[in-house]
Amino acid sequence: MLNFTKMNGAGNDFVVIDNRDLKTNLTTAQIELLCDRHRGVGADGLLAVEPAEKGADYKFRYYNADGGEAEMCGNGARCFGAYTAQLSSSPTKELVTFETIAGTLSAELIGSNVRIAMSDPFDLEMNTAVELEDLNQVHFVNTGVPHAVGFVDDLPALDVLENGAAIRYHNRFAPNGTNANFAAIIADDHIAIRTYERGVEGETLACGTGMCACALFHHILTGAQSPVKVDVAGGDTLEIGFEPVGDNKFTNVTLTGPADFVFSGKTDLV
Repeated sequence: MLNFTKMNGAGNDFVVIDNRDLKTNLTTAQIELLCDRHRGVGADGLLAVEPAEKGADYKFRYYNADGGEAEMCGNGARCFGAYTAQLSSSPTKELVTFETIAGTLSAELIGSNVRIAMSDPFDLEMNTAVELEDLNQVHFVNTGVPHAVGFVDDLPALDVLENGAAIRYHNRFAPNGTNANFAAIIADDHIAIRTYERGVEGETLACGTGMCACALFHHILTGAQSPVKVDVAGGDTLEIGFEPVGDNKFTNVTLTGPADFVFSGKTDLV
């Protein structure tokens, strides 16, 4: 029997398990079943809390809905921070550190929100060779996981599944593929985005690392200053902070938004 907690960050939802004793060893098929919205708990991915190995409070393991492990997840990191802050026997911690494949991150509890100090982005490239009928400029950056970004005029009308899959599986991003984000400008300091997530293979209601990627390209293309507000498909507005350090490089990238507990339960699916 597996104990779990269901959480969501701006509509991006997760099954969270406490595996600090390392006794739970889920297979790819078991994770995929847990995340199945018809036959399982239902989630965009699974978060596992494990013991730290490099001096942080915890180790962060994230698996997409297809059961494959990913380097990082911004919305998942906020949920992970809120979850682990309550694991201590002392009063709830306001700052938690955790090790990810993308580096050691920190989560700060700020009222009902969680602020994640992200790893520095890398491999930024403007105007990749990718062109689609609805999109003639696609940019790329790794904000913990790879993200392609394009700006569009009519975000609600865009076919995210068709365009997202075309970018996700494009030869330019082979062999591992990329997440695909589409953004529209609302104001100088405000954008809206929609995201096709690799591993989910469809549109999700929010993507934290995708928000960061879109906000950074919004700054590069328009000069928008930090912080940038980002509306997501789930209806929430989050905030991306950053510090430009010249030549399209950034540091001190932060992601601030909600992390909500939905319910806890047990399942014998595993």
